[in-house]
Amino acid sequence: MSRLKIETPDQAQLTVERLYKDLERHIIASPPGLCPVDLQLSFLKVCHAQTCGKCVPCRVGLGQLQKLMEDVLEGRATMKTLDLIESTANNITDSADCAIGFEAAHMVLAGLVGFREDYIHHIKKGKCSVRANHSIPCVALCPAQVDIPGYVALVGAGRYADAVKLIRKDNPFPTACALICEHPCEARCRRSMIDAPVNIRGMKRKAVDEAPANTVPVPEKAASTGKKVAIIGGGPSGLSAAYYLELMGHHAVIFEEKAKLGGMLRYGIPNYRFPRVRLQEDIDAILSTGAEVHLNSRIGNAPGEISFDELRAKYDAIYIAIGAHTDKKIGIEGEDSHGVMSAVEMLRAIGDENPPDFKDKNVVVIGGGNVAMDCTRSAIRLGAKKVVIAYRRRQDDMTALPEEIEGAIAEGAELYGLQSPHHIEADENGNVAALWAEPQIIGPIDAWGRARTIRKKVDLERIPADIIVVAIGQGIEIAPFEEAGIKIKKGTISALASSELANNEGVFAGGDCVTGPATVIRAIAAGKVAAANIDEYLGFQHVITCDVNIPEPIIDDKRPCGRIQIALEETGKRKKTFEPIECGLTDQEACQEAGRCLRCDKFGISALKGGRTTKW
Repeated sequence: MSRLKIETPDQAQLTVERLYKDLERHIIASPPGLCPVDLQLSFLKVCHAQTCGKCVPCRVGLGQLQKLMEDVLEGRATMKTLDLIESTANNITDSADCAIGFEAAHMVLAGLVGFREDYIHHIKKGKCSVRANHSIPCVALCPAQVDIPGYVALVGAGRYADAVKLIRKDNPFPTACALICEHPCEARCRRSMIDAPVNIRGMKRKAVDEAPANTVPVPEKAASTGKKVAIIGGGPSGLSAAYYLELMGHHAVIFEEKAKLGGMLRYGIPNYRFPRVRLQEDIDAILSTGAEVHLNSRIGNAPGEISFDELRAKYDAIYIAIGAHTDKKIGIEGEDSHGVMSAVEMLRAIGDENPPDFKDKNVVVIGGGNVAMDCTRSAIRLGAKKVVIAYRRRQDDMTALPEEIEGAIAEGAELYGLQSPHHIEADENGNVAALWAEPQIIGPIDAWGRARTIRKKVDLERIPADIIVVAIGQGIEIAPFEEAGIKIKKGTISALASSELANNEGVFAGGDCVTGPATVIRAIAAGKVAAANIDEYLGFQHVITCDVNIPEPIIDDKRPCGRIQIALEETGKRKKTFEPIECGLTDQEACQEAGRCLRCDKFGISALKGGRTTKW
């Protein structure tokens, strides 16, 4: 009788596993602008290579799909080819024995629906319809199109003021984005092919730490045009528009409802993440352009308010950037009990330096986004005895940044996943006593790739609470604008991609009031786009330039190297205070991290396409 042996991976299998990891990194680093048909064919070939070959649908069918897609790419296909691709893929989906076959065919079918026009363009024109405006991955993924390789190189050279100047050409909030940006630019960083993305936000943080925004002079303004633009809202989008309009020579007049500028940067983000003094650095630099500000100024038709028609009569153009500052209700029983508050209400009170009393209270935060994490971590700092996050899905499904979730848990919050709010229990005095939740199980995947939840067949769960914070999103206060004839669609202002309103000449809108609650960098980008289009509407075509010279890349081997992470204050210390929790990069760390950048602006296809944008 032969003895059994312990199976261990041989050298070949270990190498294959490493190649899978390499392939995964290449997929992660795929930049925008690739031909979707070509990319889909490459994925199909990988799937075909994985098949065991036992069933005809995989062995033969996937091969036939490859040939048909190659015909499309090489100009041999007709419109009938698309029908043949669709029928072949459907047959494979229905008859393949395993997931490799039917998922590969399903991917092809999804592509036929999702980018059918590109298939047709290949057949009729013989080429791809996709044309990337920015082939540098990090720049393409940045909503404001900031020259990221340029300022990373400047930080590496120790030229911090020049780095701030270069950032500010496309983003007048370098400090805000250095501290709180969700860094979408890192998602397709080509450094991922080697090890991990460059810490882009960390490099920006180094620049503004060494050269604060209010110490770096703004560019010289163009000659005055005599035009005046009213900007409704003094948040990141409105202030960004004001900055660029002033540089173009137009006079920007900002009308802000609250007592201070900043919008959700001031009233929605806690000090431990973004200190108010750092926010003021950006605002001071923006206002140094000469923008005029009217605080405590509300637009509407009530006594003491400024009517929209009055603004129309006095100004050459109007930009609406009111943000999303109202709360959303869950719609459950007991939501009006004393002790239930919205995330907007809580964070606004903290921003006004009038924080709620959470001392020794049991606090439950409902939600799974970044705002919910801000409320959770703020509640801990306000002295809550226990803080619970109640979320109806799993931790993996939360929309908050992973580091925010991990930070909240590290500071002592408890995450109750798969708990859907059912009703709120109140005592005889109407005060919150508990949140009752429906336990869930994870269920089918929806069209967006997220797993839906299904009610678990068990009793409701009682979560004791003295305070319940509802953090499920924000709304927009649109009534005054709707009364003024502004078109509203699904609770937001209906604007064109150019920010202009189709039914109101000279009126533009952007930021959260158009898109719904989004990121700071998207609001900034909306303000930049609006400023450019308002400038054109007024009859001009000003160009914003930057005279900073970018260092030439250092030619050396790009060996694998670990990513430098921003250090945090020790957990036990930071959770007791609203002081900033991030420490920033040292000179050594910044220099090493800058050296990891592959300088896609100078090497590869980006250099051939002239990827850097020096003006707009």
